[in-house]
Amino acid sequence: MKEAESKIGKARMELVISMIVFGTLAIFVRGIPLPSGELALYRAVLAALLILIYFLIGKTRLEVSSLKKELVILLISGAAMGMNWILLFEAYRYTTVSAATLSYYVAPVIVTMLCPIFFHEILTKKQLLCFIMSTAGVVMIIGFHNLNGGGKDLIGILLGLGAAVFYAAVILLNKLIKGVSGIQRTFLQFLAAIAVLIPYVACTGGFHLAELSAAGWGNLLIVGLFHTGVTYCLYFSSLKELRGQEAAILSYIDPMVAVVISVLILGEGITVLQIIGGILIIGFAVWNEI
Repeated sequence: MKEAESKIGKARMELVISMIVFGTLAIFVRGIPLPSGELALYRAVLAALLILIYFLIGKTRLEVSSLKKELVILLISGAAMGMNWILLFEAYRYTTVSAATLSYYVAPVIVTMLCPIFFHEILTKKQLLCFIMSTAGVVMIIGFHNLNGGGKDLIGILLGLGAAVFYAAVILLNKLIKGVSGIQRTFLQFLAAIAVLIPYVACTGGFHLAELSAAGWGNLLIVGLFHTGVTYCLYFSSLKELRGQEAAILSYIDPMVAVVISVLILGEGITVLQIIGGILIIGFAVWNEI
């Protein structure tokens, strides 16, 4: 009994740490002067290399037979993951970290609304209310002045919402992948993302890795190895021990940390209306999980 509780406690701590780390991502992304597509590619490459080392040390065997069966879905989900990263990184360049992150966290609500269509799940009145209130939260974050006047903030928020759509696509596609589990699935999706992102980067501006400064290299290694490789290992390790509901609720530590960093460390402004919008998105998303 005590051993089981210890495992759950450890898993809970791993998940909390991974969410806090995810919440600091924007600080380092902004310190990497590379196009978003190229940054997403290097992030996937570094994370895949680290996970490969993790497999070799742990003598973990890849489920090759399952890979053949799920190859098409893995390739599509990898492409969606890559586009998700590109749009999120672009959102950071156009608007505040808090606005981009809160817009991005509409993804779980999008999944809730699409599951009845793709998986014939029943949509409850509670889920519908959560969708409506989260949408109201997005409108508040955008601000009526941005809706009328446009500008960089609106572009950034729309990019954040676009990232949320692709993130939702990754979640939905993962529901179709039955034969590959956990961190192996993520590793294979990283490889798929790399396969899709290499031609994308080659056709949209090329490669600029040699032009990076020492600071840029440092930030890139932190994002690829620490924020993606190490943190994904922690994240998936924790999921094995925690209930899905608890894991989903704890995942909302990420946007809360991002908002705090945006305001207190990066010195970005946030309006009362945006704070209310963020509370609506996170609050109703959490309620939807309970």
